[in-house]
Amino acid sequence: MHAAILLFPGTNRERDMARALEVAGAPAPVFVWHRETTLPAGLDLVILPGGFSYGDYLRSGAMAARSPILEAVRRFADQGGMVLGVCNGFQILTEAGLLPGALMRNRDLRFICRCVGLRVERTDTPFTTRYAAGAVLSVPVAHHDGNYTADDDTLARLEGEGRVAFRYCDAAGVVSDATNPNGSRGNIAGIVSENRRVLGMMPHPENLVEPALGGIDGRPLFESLLEALP
Repeated sequence: MHAAILLFPGTNRERDMARALEVAGAPAPVFVWHRETTLPAGLDLVILPGGFSYGDYLRSGAMAARSPILEAVRRFADQGGMVLGVCNGFQILTEAGLLPGALMRNRDLRFICRCVGLRVERTDTPFTTRYAAGAVLSVPVAHHDGNYTADDDTLARLEGEGRVAFRYCDAAGVVSDATNPNGSRGNIAGIVSENRRVLGMMPHPENLVEPALGGIDGRPLFESLLEALP
């Protein structure tokens, strides 16, 4: 599996992503600066990691979504390439139109940094095959703008097409307003594209891939990708 990790001014989770890929058994990724206009040949996966691109100026991800490299990412996705956006990467994917909806300010207008419960909704995507349906994970979040919102028609389409990959829940897998850390509609924590080859999610699976980090609930996501890609 050949992966590229995009770098924007303010990106700060690229090394965590690279380590997660290494732990899963993937070759070392390449890093691509946002001013580039093309992606390296032979890629299987493009990752947009977390951070605070452009200091979250204007809206989180809004400026990064207009970086030159995003046109190459759009072409890559249109041709069936795999794309993973985590936290700020998810925000960039929505701002760029690669995923529907938007990430708004958290309901309580506070930055959230803690572990949350996450229920696996789909196991038929290349990102989730190593999870059991309904599995409950504990995964850290670290965001101020993680409140997923979409209009009613978009939300109904996501639900009807089975494109919600993860939801916020409690330790027993129960989804409720009380288990929603940021106000996201439908407790949505992650969604996939129509072809299920683009995933955006707010929690950070790359930060739970080794026991030394406090757990390995995030590792199966990267193992799923390794299994799905040549």
